[in-house]
Amino acid sequence: MALHQNPACPDCSGRNRLSSIGIGIAAGLAAAASLIVSRKAVAALKVGQGHSVKHRALDMAASIVQHKYPLDAMSTYLNGFHFYADNMGRQVEAHHFCIHLAHDMHQCVIFDSNKPDARLIGIEYIISEERFRRLPDTEKRLWHSHHYEVKSGQLVAPGIPELAEHAYFKDLVSTYGKTFHTWQIDQDDFPYGIPQLMMGFTQDGQANEVALEARDRRLGISWKRRRQSRADIPMPRLVPGANAWESGRTVQTQLHELELRR
Repeated sequence: MALHQNPACPDCSGRNRLSSIGIGIAAGLAAAASLIVSRKAVAALKVGQGHSVKHRALDMAASIVQHKYPLDAMSTYLNGFHFYADNMGRQVEAHHFCIHLAHDMHQCVIFDSNKPDARLIGIEYIISEERFRRLPDTEKRLWHSHHYEVKSGQLVAPGIPELAEHAYFKDLVSTYGKTFHTWQIDQDDFPYGIPQLMMGFTQDGQANEVALEARDRRLGISWKRRRQSRADIPMPRLVPGANAWESGRTVQTQLHELELRR
C-alpha cells in the first residue's frame, strides 16, 4: 500500500515514522527494564528463607532500587575447577563472575553455583603473562597458569556461542591466576577458618573426571569437545615461578599469633 503525503505537511510522514521508531525503542527499553526488575524480585524471593516479612520486603526493595555498579560490570561467567594448593585430592567446582578491570587484569568473585542462593566461596585475580613476568619470585609462588585449563576444555564460559568462547580463551590461555577460597564447602557448611590458596590443573589425570562429567551434564556442554575445538589455540611457553606445587613443595595460609603494633 502506498504512503500518501499530506500536501500541507510534506515532512509529516517522515516524522511519524521516526516517532513510531522512537515509541518502539522506548517500549523495548521499558520491557527490558521490567524484565530486569522481575528477575531481581524473583531472585530476592528465592533467598532469605526464614527471615521476617519485614526483612524480606526490605531486601526485595533494595534489590530493585539500589545501584550496584561493581556487580553490573561483571561481564564474564566462567566455570572451572580448583584444588587446594596443599591437597590435590580436594577439588572444588568454581563459578567465576569477572570484571575486565584493566587491559591486563581481571578480578573475579567465585560462587559454588550460578543460582540466586549461591554461596560466595572465593576470589581470583587474573593477569597477563607480561604482568606476571614482573612479579617478585616470592609472589609468583601464589599464582597458577591457565594454559592447561583452557587447552583441555575444562574451563568454559557457559551460554556463550563456541566461536565467541574460542576467541576469548585464545587470549586467556596465556594468563595467570591467584585464587583464595574463603569457604571450604567440601567439608563445612559454614565459612570456618581462614582463606586457603587454590591452584589449577596442569596435565591430564589430575582432575576428577566424574565431577567434570556431572558439571557438563548440568550445563549441557562437553569439555572433551571443547578440547578438540581448541586444538588450534597455540600452547604458550610457561613463565617459571607459577604452579609452584609441581615441585612437590607448596605454600598455604596459616594463622599466627603476633604482638599488636600500636
